Amino acid sequence: MSRTTPPESSRDLDRLAVEAYRDVARLGHDDPGVPPIEVRYFAYAGLRSTVRLRDGRIYVRLSDLFEAAPDDIIGALVRILLAKLLRRRVRAEWNATYRLFAIRDDVVSASEAARRSRGRKRLADPAGRVFDLDEMFDRINAEFFAGAVERPRLGWTLRDAWRTHGHYDPAHGSVAISRSLDTPETPAYVVEFVLYHEMLHVAMPAEVRNGRHMHHTAKFRRAEAQHPRMTDAVAWLETFSRKNGTRRRRRRLTKRG
Repeated sequence: MSRTTPPESSRDLDRLAVEAYRDVARLGHDDPGVPPIEVRYFAYAGLRSTVRLRDGRIYVRLSDLFEAAPDDIIGALVRILLAKLLRRRVRAEWNATYRLFAIRDDVVSASEAARRSRGRKRLADPAGRVFDLDEMFDRINAEFFAGAVERPRLGWTLRDAWRTHGHYDPAHGSVAISRSLDTPETPAYVVEFVLYHEMLHVAMPAEVRNGRHMHHTAKFRRAEAQHPRMTDAVAWLETFSRKNGTRRRRRRLTKRG
């Protein structure tokens, strides 16, 4: 478990947090309605930051990758976290200020390095109950990429996912496919298309445009459309997600009732 880093500037962090709370909650400078707030840096795996309310005290944990960030960046991030906690609108200027820092090349590199060194990517074996991702990868690589895609770490997710069917993680060099697709009811071409989509991400890294990382560019979409069963696979996945996602929500409501 990562540990909290006691910052030398904790007093400055607390001041920024109080200012942020007053701004988000629209309190006056002398309004006494600010609850106790504790802000600390934490050795997270990446730029992750969290906020929670416990026993009347607000705890804000910021990734230690923000330790060298200027006050306006910290202030914007804390405002975003507090706005989500208080269910207030996140203002566009906060997001813009935070994004300008988060997309810097040095910050992205540091975040990916932290994810590699601190984070763990837990995946089930690529040989699933029905489909073998290793065999499928080799077949797709030969047919569509002339064998040029370097094999990432392949595996099934440890939990079912109804809407996110696949994910490529460049920090860990891994591709995860939702285990909810590893069933006899799933057509093979559906799993093949999902894996093909993630292999395109391996072969075509995100492009940076105006400070934004673009993953599904027009070039990417043209390459994706070359899969002969894309239309059928997308239609099947949409029906699958709608049906199972709704069923899952209904089960939760029944349990709560």
